[in-house]
Amino acid sequence: MKLKRLLTLVGLGLLPLAHAGADTDLLDVELRTLAGEERVNLRQAYGGKVVLIVNTASKCGFTGQYEGLEALYARYRDQGFVVLGFPSNDFAHQEPGTEEAIQSFCRNTYSIEFPMFEKVHVRGDEAHPLFKALAAHPNGATPKWNFYKFLLDRDGRLVESWSSITGPDSAGMIRRIETLLAQPAGANR
Repeated sequence: MKLKRLLTLVGLGLLPLAHAGADTDLLDVELRTLAGEERVNLRQAYGGKVVLIVNTASKCGFTGQYEGLEALYARYRDQGFVVLGFPSNDFAHQEPGTEEAIQSFCRNTYSIEFPMFEKVHVRGDEAHPLFKALAAHPNGATPKWNFYKFLLDRDGRLVESWSSITGPDSAGMIRRIETLLAQPAGANR
């Protein structure tokens, strides 16, 4: 089901929130690359991969997690894993810079190579549709701070989410990523 249609059905009360998106491909969305003009359909670019979606910020107590996220990406990318970063200024104005400044900070401070996308809202009425869908999902949540993490299987379905305090080096998160990497697309249908 297309994301727009799913959100419409939920909004009209025709699809209960408890089931909204449980088997939905959350990657069926298009976003612009960070500080760029290229638009990327996440399904076309990352379909068939295990995906970790993270809302990020450059001036946060959790900003050091960039290092661990990049390490996860480097460790597992050849096995079909990708981290997708989404800068957001929704929490205490901890991402106030331009997209160019954010990109420079990420590259120069943490050598970030994982894909980063346009600065978005991740909560409230202005939240990007991707984050609205993640919040409505039974395994999801509305980010309460920067560096919330959402893990999608190879079919683009959300399987687990973690709060900011769960670091990228968490044994539970790594175990879950490795389990999903061992499964082919369509394994959980």
